[in-house]
Amino acid sequence: MTARIFLNGRWLDAGEARVPVMDRGFLFGDGVYEVIPVYSRQAFRLEQHLARLQKSLDGIQLDNPYRLDEWIAFVTQLAREAEWEDQSIYIQVTRGPMAVRNHAFPQVVTPTVVLLAEPMTPPPASQRGQGIAAVSAADIRWLRCDLKTTSLLANCLLRQVAVAAGCVETVLFRDGFLTEGSASSIFVVKDGVLLAPIKNHLMLPGITYDVVLELAAQHGLPHEVRDVTEAETRAADELWMCSSTKEVLPIVTLDGRRVGCDGAPGPVFARMYDWYQEFKATVMRAAA
Repeated sequence: MTARIFLNGRWLDAGEARVPVMDRGFLFGDGVYEVIPVYSRQAFRLEQHLARLQKSLDGIQLDNPYRLDEWIAFVTQLAREAEWEDQSIYIQVTRGPMAVRNHAFPQVVTPTVVLLAEPMTPPPASQRGQGIAAVSAADIRWLRCDLKTTSLLANCLLRQVAVAAGCVETVLFRDGFLTEGSASSIFVVKDGVLLAPIKNHLMLPGITYDVVLELAAQHGLPHEVRDVTEAETRAADELWMCSSTKEVLPIVTLDGRRVGCDGAPGPVFARMYDWYQEFKATVMRAAA
């Protein structure tokens, strides 16, 4: 990582950026974050990501330290100056440092704000062409998964279940229903119909999730947004994961069992992948 880091209003070399030990983000995970994909130095769906950042800040009762136009300027500058054409820009806002360790919010809050860029590479062609393996687990996270907070230990533990099994993602179920992946949204295809879990407090309102549903509507793909059962997920003809950095990927095995008849990426995925790439190229051309 060679790009400069934005820390509390200053642009610093990576080796110069320091955060106090008493920062609540470090001690309590008291903060929120966003990850914004950048293609050819153009941030993808920037305002939607910043709107979700605002929602997360509201959810943890932390005032936004910057106006929308300021955030856009920061992200645009970082995307322009970073070494890579395609990037992943990370934003983190915590409640900042405190004098003594105390669960209660400080009377005077001085947020800590960090922006940094990392190179973004697309998933290998083999994952698109051959699909990926996933495992399942009970969703052990808290009840405000709609907030994109830095308190990610449960997600890390669930992601590690997949890593330990040699898989790419962990598909989560709560009380017999599909929620999402440890770091992704999950879609089910059954009998040509795309099924998406309802946005609620048990899942993150994904930006890529929105794009997939918009493309389904635009291209006339039948789709339903509703509670999706674990049984429906396991009986899917196709299963997908999607995220800002992974875009859309086909899951071809779940817990070692083939998804669909042949355990291969399905035709609906192929169409969605093409639509997604066309949409992304159109958006980037318009932004250039």
